[in-house]
Order: sequence, then C-alpha cells, then structure tokens
Amino acid sequence: MGTTQLESVPEPKYWHLKTVIGEALDTEFSVGEILPNERDLAARFGVARATLRQALEQLELEGRLQRRRGVGTTVAPPRVGVDVSTTQAQWPGSGEETWQPVDCSPTAPPAAVARLLDLDGGTGEPVHTVRRLRVTHGQAVAAEQLYVPARSVPDLTAIDAPSGPARARSVLRELQRLTLEGQDRSVELGSARADDAKELDRLPGAPVLVVTTRYLTDGRTAAVSVATYRADTCRLTFGDAGDFGIAS
Repeated sequence: MGTTQLESVPEPKYWHLKTVIGEALDTEFSVGEILPNERDLAARFGVARATLRQALEQLELEGRLQRRRGVGTTVAPPRVGVDVSTTQAQWPGSGEETWQPVDCSPTAPPAAVARLLDLDGGTGEPVHTVRRLRVTHGQAVAAEQLYVPARSVPDLTAIDAPSGPARARSVLRELQRLTLEGQDRSVELGSARADDAKELDRLPGAPVLVVTTRYLTDGRTAAVSVATYRADTCRLTFGDAGDFGIAS
C-alpha cells in the first residue's frame, strides 16, 4: 500500500513545541511553579505567541499545566488516583487524610439519589448531607456530597454539633460503626455545577469526572456518595488491575 495523505502531513509546529516544553517541565520546573509569561516563553523557544498558546493549551488538556485565576500558569501536580474498583470496600472517612470535612446539614437529596437510597418519602425526605473536599498539594481536586439517611445513623444525637465540620465527622464516625457488606460505583463525564466549580477553582461547565458510590449494609443502601473530580487532575485506577489515565 502507498503512503496515505494523512501520513504525509507534517507534524504541526505547536505539537513539536508541546513535546519540547513537556521535557522542560520535567527537568527545569517543580510542581506549583509559575511559568514565565508568554512573551518570554515565545522568545525562548523562537516561536510565535499563537503557536505557544496552542502548545500550552494542549499541555493543560493533558493535565501537565494548570491555569489558576489570579496566579498564572503553573506546573500541575501528578494526577490523583480515583479508585473505581469494588473489591476493596471501605466507609468514607476511613483513614482518608486527603478528604477534608467541610459541612453537614439536613437537605433533601436529588431525585436520583433518593431512588438509590429507597427513601419512602421520595425527594422530600431530608438526609444528612456531608460535604467534603479532596485536597492534594494544597489544591482542591474533588468535591463530594455524601447522603446519609437518618436510619443509617440512629445514634446520632442532638448533642453533637448541629452543622459544620464537627457534625460531618460525627456522621462519618457513626456510619463507620455499621458493617459494610459491599459497594458499587458508576463513573461518568459531566460538567461542573456552579458550587463545585467555585470550590475546585474551575469555570461552571468545565469538564469533570463524576463518581457515584453506593454503600450497602443489611441488604439495603446505607449511604450514597457523589464525588466530582477535576478531569484535568485525576486518573482512574482499578485496584490490583493497574490504572487508566483520563487523558494521555
């Protein structure tokens, strides 16, 4: 077979530049370091600023760079592993130092979550909603809402803090007293909601990875977690089977 037209097309200049800059990131910069401005970078590599922007945009898509409002373009930390296996089940808050409780309040869950929890009162029945952030290298990379019905934590007393991080820790502590029989997960790509976008330092509508986890005990759903991850900072992992990057 002869050479196809696609094979004869030369590599775009920005793509080669992306490789060169990527090598510089590995050898000359550290995580979190701010890159020089576009004018200086374009002069260093001898390219037009339009070509430079294309290369930087591609590196951002691949999770190598991050553009932070009010800061500039910085070197991104290694991608965070998101375990989507179901072989090693554990309650949220069990030895997870990277997750920080932010708040807890009684709220009516979304309809989809209410169905997973098999709530008799439908969406109108309030549940304990724990809000947590996953933080790495000082940056929030995921926001989670954990929905826990009152039946799962019957010993939670009014003496505990009515809201805030202390209440969140109390709900997690009571949940961990139960025997976890198993869990299942679903993963999908989505768009950041306004509240998640603000906490994750992204624009509303930015691509995110949504991981929904259902925790099972006594033959029913004890809690449901909906965690929203920045798509540019994470990779899927499958337990002992290895991992899979969201972007190359």
